[in-house]
Amino acid sequence: MREAAGMSVEDAAAALDKHRNSLYRLEAGETKVDVHLARSMMDVYDHYDPDLIDDVRDTLKPRWWMKFGMRSLGYVDLETEAQEIRELGLVYIPGLLQTKPYMQAIFEADALKRTRTEFKTDVQVRMIRQRRLIDEEQPLHLFALLDESALHQTIGGPAVMREQLEHLVITAELDTVTMRVLPRKIGAHGGQTSSFTLLDFPDPEDRTILYVEYPTGSIQVEEPTEVWRAKLLFDHLLDRALSPDESVALIEQIIAEHE
Repeated sequence: MREAAGMSVEDAAAALDKHRNSLYRLEAGETKVDVHLARSMMDVYDHYDPDLIDDVRDTLKPRWWMKFGMRSLGYVDLETEAQEIRELGLVYIPGLLQTKPYMQAIFEADALKRTRTEFKTDVQVRMIRQRRLIDEEQPLHLFALLDESALHQTIGGPAVMREQLEHLVITAELDTVTMRVLPRKIGAHGGQTSSFTLLDFPDPEDRTILYVEYPTGSIQVEEPTEVWRAKLLFDHLLDRALSPDESVALIEQIIAEHE
């Protein structure tokens, strides 16, 4: 709206009585716009959009995860709004497919030390997130691409890992889940440097977001070229992966080996 009005950030910030950096953060989505500021922007830019006011009100409503004492979850907020997720898992099973004992073992091994309350909260939030795979009103579709190495880990011990593998076989039957495995026999592949997630949203005007975690944090990427390259890589890996049925057969084979 600012650009359509032919205004620079400096001019708009002055007209809105905001600092230039504050306006940059608002436009980048780093901070939220309240209803009063949204109305002021529409006056300054001479562009009235009643739907925008409704969107602002909706954004300011408390999210489901706030009752756990969490003010901002970044990825969880994005996932809550997403309609489809494509995730590459290299070492760990994707969070939406994890059993409770498996995720507990991961949290216990994490370098981030949690209090007992934080530990319990993180587990609860992840379990709630999984419900969307069976939600009839707002289902989340997951395309999980797993490196076979993740299936041979012994997270939490043999019994926990066996239960996790059995859970994968069961969840693979859901209409909302497509699971495929990159087998060891293909050797090196282009996705081995990092796990990543692509999130798509119901509104076709919303851009796909690339989400990548690293040891000390995470990054959300919307830059079209970077997102396009990640999509291209994901599709390339799908071409090298086992089919859904072959993937389940491999998991069942690994379960038999655990016996």
